Amino acid sequence: MTATATSHRPAGAHTSGLRIGTAPDSWGVWFPDDPRQIPWDRFLDEVQAAGYHWIELGPYGYLPTDPAQLLDELAKRDLRISGGTVFTGFHKGAEQWDRAAEQVEKVAALTRAVGGEHIVVIPDLWRSDATGEALEPRTLTDEQWAALAAGHDRLGRMLLEEYGLRQQFHSHADSHVGTHREVERLLAETDPRYLNLCLDTGHLAYYGGDSVKMIHDHPERIGYLHLKQIDPELRFEVLKNDVPFADAAIDVMVEPPAGIPDFAPIIEAVAAIDPETFAIVEQDMPGIDIDVPLGIATRTREHIFGCSPLTRTR
Repeated sequence: MTATATSHRPAGAHTSGLRIGTAPDSWGVWFPDDPRQIPWDRFLDEVQAAGYHWIELGPYGYLPTDPAQLLDELAKRDLRISGGTVFTGFHKGAEQWDRAAEQVEKVAALTRAVGGEHIVVIPDLWRSDATGEALEPRTLTDEQWAALAAGHDRLGRMLLEEYGLRQQFHSHADSHVGTHREVERLLAETDPRYLNLCLDTGHLAYYGGDSVKMIHDHPERIGYLHLKQIDPELRFEVLKNDVPFADAAIDVMVEPPAGIPDFAPIIEAVAAIDPETFAIVEQDMPGIDIDVPLGIATRTREHIFGCSPLTRTR
């Protein structure tokens, strides 16, 4: 029998501030189906045991895709869904719209059906996360930037008008939108009605970005958070030696509070903008031993709640 979520709520538990959750990624889940990954039902059990209430869907097909079944499994464990995830490559050309729309038809429909509010959108990487091979140049032309922005505006409008969901763009290591300036260019070229940021604190720091500065400079564009920390020294070894992010992730993304950035000023800055914002713990750990994540997830939640009173489970 799994423990109840209330058994993890300390006396005087926080009741205001950002809604803290977690994601399958924090259990090493990168793919819908991989025999090395933790089974989905054990993942849900451990999320509850770690004291969380909110989770993301993760890769479509990892959790049950039948809404009734998923809602039943969530209810058994007092869990709820914050959002889903899709992957895009609009800079590559017009044909990428069909690929994005095909994902949205499945992911957005399921997300809406189970009460989620957001779709986190991750751009394609410029190199393969399987082989490390460079697939295209690392930077975009002006024409590709225009195509990227137009595609995301169209996608965000579709998500909002047809599903009532918000597009939250996730800058990413080894993608074309990773540095602080690249993120700001995307914001400048897109419509705030249709695209805001899933500000991933680890991926922004991977390229030297400052999450607090991003929040202060663009408060109206911060729609969602992914909380993670990186090893600031190992990051430079990885970048200097051109190690693919997929190979480096499990080492460079470290358990808080061992890395950077500090969570407290980020939490407090976003809570001042909108205390209903989701802040989802997402520690990239592909290939991790399935017995390891529960302890990390529990300690991370405890660390976050110790950082600031502006945090809550619900």
